[in-house]
Amino acid sequence: MTHRPVAASPGARAREPERVSLHKDARKVIEAWEPPGADSQQMSLRVDYLAFLDENPDAMWRSCVPGHLTGSALVLSHDRTEVLLTLHPKFDLWLQMGGHCEPGDHTLRAAAAREAREESGIDGLEMSLAPIQLDRHRVGCHGGAWHFDVQYLALAPAGAVEVISDESLDLRWWPVGALPAATDDAVRRLVAAAAP
Repeated sequence: MTHRPVAASPGARAREPERVSLHKDARKVIEAWEPPGADSQQMSLRVDYLAFLDENPDAMWRSCVPGHLTGSALVLSHDRTEVLLTLHPKFDLWLQMGGHCEPGDHTLRAAAAREAREESGIDGLEMSLAPIQLDRHRVGCHGGAWHFDVQYLALAPAGAVEVISDESLDLRWWPVGALPAATDDAVRRLVAAAAP
């Protein structure tokens, strides 16, 4: 009796585990990204991000103890005159929307878009195709792990109404030229990179 091999379904052959595909997407996005104005600090971060991804196959997940990639989005009004910031409950600072990648995220851009939608309550955000900036900072998880944040721009539709989520103490629109005192330099740099 001859046994024929059972062919895998086309869908099974085509699917990669989410962990691998998200990691590949992150590497592809960061490798292709060119910092505006050939910013040397951003170029250096880009090299560091790529090395971190190469050294850590689990770099997309918060379980990666040295650090992990995160996705965030700076939400601007449709005319780019105002920025929507969230008052972060852990840091008591006004920050952009963002957070950890989750199993349903297939791209970094999708992770940033999901976080922006969840934290702002605004549907129909228009996400930039590529990141606008990178920012690496220490956080309290895992005893001071690094967040390798990949930051996108999200434009809100005209007339958008924000809705405070349980991840935020407050949400507020601020003029791009008059940010709150209780923010940090990373947010100021991000706004400067995104606003005209």
